[in-house]
Amino acid sequence: MRPDDANVAGNVHGGTILKMIEEAGAIISTRHCNSQNGERCVAALARVERTDFLSPMCIGEVAHVSAEITYTSKHSVEVQVHVMSENILTGTKKLTNKATLWYVPLSLKNVDKVLEVPPIVYSRQELEEEGRKRYEAQKLQRMETTWRNGDMVQPVANPEPNTVSYSQSSLIHLVGPSDCTLHGFVHGGVTMKLMDEVAGIVAARHCKTNIVTASVDAINFHDKIRKGCVVTISGRMTFTSNKSMEIEVLVDADPVVDNSQKRYRAASAFFTYVSLNQEGKPLPVPQLVPETEDEKKRFEDGKGRYVQMKAKRQGHTEPQP
Repeated sequence: MRPDDANVAGNVHGGTILKMIEEAGAIISTRHCNSQNGERCVAALARVERTDFLSPMCIGEVAHVSAEITYTSKHSVEVQVHVMSENILTGTKKLTNKATLWYVPLSLKNVDKVLEVPPIVYSRQELEEEGRKRYEAQKLQRMETTWRNGDMVQPVANPEPNTVSYSQSSLIHLVGPSDCTLHGFVHGGVTMKLMDEVAGIVAARHCKTNIVTASVDAINFHDKIRKGCVVTISGRMTFTSNKSMEIEVLVDADPVVDNSQKRYRAASAFFTYVSLNQEGKPLPVPQLVPETEDEKKRFEDGKGRYVQMKAKRQGHTEPQP
């Protein structure tokens, strides 16, 4: 990890780690989907499940990223990725991330054609049953996110501190060849890195301290982003607890060279950040002041997600970050 991978405090950006995770997932799923004779394809990222940042990674450490295919349906692949950091001076290694990603194989000849996935062999029957349950659950959750697809982040003149409008931020990016796959569509990891950058700006504007990514709720990729599109990544604060901030990030794509297609929602997710002092200890977060009815509703929804996740952690269903 180099200085350009990290923030001013030396902590590696969450977006940098997410990009590495997606690259590992894309490699193993594309390799698997082309393991049998037939039409060639590239695996495209469809969804990333909730990812906790269990331990910070710093400049000078080496990242070890390993990926394993854990379930296949007819048209999708589940990949689980582990990230370890290594201090090469002391030899100390620690787990920093565990993530689950879902990919679909797209034909190289026709990008709109989803191919069938070669099945994997499970060592135990219950592993296939557990994978099928995860597959059905993520399908349902993806459908539940469609209601937000028309939502937009609008600028407000002269906002007050600690309000949603005060910290909301947007980034505009022109998609170039280096951002894209063989199909000419943006890598999922590139999109996630941009989303994390915007979420980090929102968190820093709200706290005015050093901030780090604590977790990412499920990232849903609603549609592909083609080379030459202009993407707008918008972020806004939705909820604050005593020591964490939830930020909603929306990605919209505008195919400026194609008049036949209108601007569309390409991806959405919730990021959670924490504020740290110079010693890396958590700081209290200034409380968000929702003003409009929509902001109050988003705050209550965010509070519900926070309470639910806190209950899961106390029940030891997920490791503590």
